[in-house]
Amino acid sequence: MRPELVLVLSLLQLVGAAFPDDSEPISISHGNYTKQYPAFVGHKPGRNNTQRHKLDIQLIMIMDRTLYIAARDHIYTVDTDTGHADEIFFSKKLTWKSRQADVDTCRMKGKHKDECHNFIKVLLQQNDDTLFVCGTNAFNPSCRTYTMDSLEAIGEEISGMARCPYDAKHANVALFANGKLYSATVTDFLAIDAVIYRSLGDSPTLRTVKHDSKWLKEPYFVQAVNYGDFIYFFFREIAMEYNTMGKVVFPRVARVCKNDRGGSPRVLEKQWTSFLKARLNCSIPGDSHFYFNILQAVTDVIRINGRDVVMATFSTPYNSIPGSAVCAYDMAEVANTFTGRFKEQKSPDSTWTPFPEDKVPKPRYMG
Repeated sequence: MRPELVLVLSLLQLVGAAFPDDSEPISISHGNYTKQYPAFVGHKPGRNNTQRHKLDIQLIMIMDRTLYIAARDHIYTVDTDTGHADEIFFSKKLTWKSRQADVDTCRMKGKHKDECHNFIKVLLQQNDDTLFVCGTNAFNPSCRTYTMDSLEAIGEEISGMARCPYDAKHANVALFANGKLYSATVTDFLAIDAVIYRSLGDSPTLRTVKHDSKWLKEPYFVQAVNYGDFIYFFFREIAMEYNTMGKVVFPRVARVCKNDRGGSPRVLEKQWTSFLKARLNCSIPGDSHFYFNILQAVTDVIRINGRDVVMATFSTPYNSIPGSAVCAYDMAEVANTFTGRFKEQKSPDSTWTPFPEDKVPKPRYMG
């Protein structure tokens, strides 16, 4: 199926409690309440406050009762079974700072010194024994493999391009499936080229078409989910079907087939042939729907009442009526939506229009 086709998606909607603008903290607790709990500040016991460096925490995950904290220039591990009275101390610390040559280049290109660090943006369990880690490395992203137990480096450092963003402020997602890395990020210093990318493993390296608004238009990636034969990417982007109304943002879900081998030398070579995307509908029903279009977060697939579901939080645009919602999406319904009906965009500036059913290839290629 041609990748420029887009689907119309209307799924299970559950409107929930308030969700604040992401320009404000999600929640604020008074110090008298929080001081009863231990806090992680990143330094070793005995160091005073003036020696504490800025953490800039990027990722947190738990594996085998160990908490991994990915920050600026460091990854910390914390034993979740160990309690402390006032502070949480790390059991191990991995230090990975940007090379001085990369820092010098970063500064020469006009970035502030605080931006020219190595912000850890990808932290994944690659297999039973190893971690796959990528950092911004002063706007020259790089990736390494480390042992999970000792945090020692294994093998050679590889490029982080299309696997990790250049800037810590840029959103990205990544996961491993069947030994292959699926990532969604930007591939260049100026953050112009957004990409959904597959690399590593024994399958061909594939990506979305470069600089094509039919595929992606300034996306903000939120989550990636491995489900069935496909990888699903949840994000928000500028909706080209509403380009006459300015920069309208829609939440989307896109998917690619794990068995996709790419196109021929003439058509979609080294690019996805199974890429499809759909609008996520989170709205209050009625005569005139009220939409929550700013996708903020998505869970992994969870089991609720015998159904595989993802939960997502949404808010409204800054120039709209303030509002927020939680919507649930049945993954079986999401998968079924990608069987049709389809829309197409005949030019980058045109609206999406229904694609004739009699022109949909049968059987339709699924990757």
